This record gives sequence, structure tokens and C-alpha cells, in this order.
Amino acid sequence: MKVFTIIIFCSLILAISSQNWRTFLREAGQGTKDMWRVYSDMREANFKNSDKYFHARGNYDAAQRGPGGVWAAKVISDARENSQRVTDLFKHGDSGHGVEDSRADQFANE
Repeated sequence: MKVFTIIIFCSLILAISSQNWRTFLREAGQGTKDMWRVYSDMREANFKNSDKYFHARGNYDAAQRGPGGVWAAKVISDARENSQRVTDLFKHGDSGHGVEDSRADQFANE
């Protein structure tokens, strides 16, 4: 957990150093709201195999906010995929279950 916090902090500092920090934080907050709204829409839609669309939509909406939104989308997407890998490991063991789906989700995030 400490390493994750350090990585987040360092990436935040590097991203903020290129622009006004208030603007960056506002964009990051708005991007986070965009990601949450799309996640809620995905849960409400509850369609099979639609998660790639929602990944792409959430990242696009957040990126439209500016560099802060891009940063927020990347951090949230990476954290979600990493947590999913951990839960898959506990559910299915070291079977490789979900690896292809995770790669496809990361591709949709780009």
C-alpha cells in the first residue's frame, strides 16, 4: 500500500509541475466524476460484453477535461484492473483466468 501511495503521489507531482495545480486538481476531480458516472451507467445497463464500450467511454469523457482528467482516468483504470487481477487470483487461483479480458480492457482504456 505504501508503494502504491508513493507512485500516485509522484505521478501527481510530475503531472502538476507542467501546469497550474488548481486547474489540474479540478480537472482530475471532474474526470473522476466522469469515470464514476460511466461506471454507474455500466452497472445499470447490466449488458454482457459491454464493458469495453464503458471503459472507452469513461476514459474519453475524463480525457476531455484536460491533463488532470487524463491522469485520473489512467490511475482509476489501472487500479481497477489491478484489483480485478487480485480478486481473480483468490477466486480462480493461478489459472490465468481473466488475463485476456484484462488485456482487452487495458487496450480499450488506451
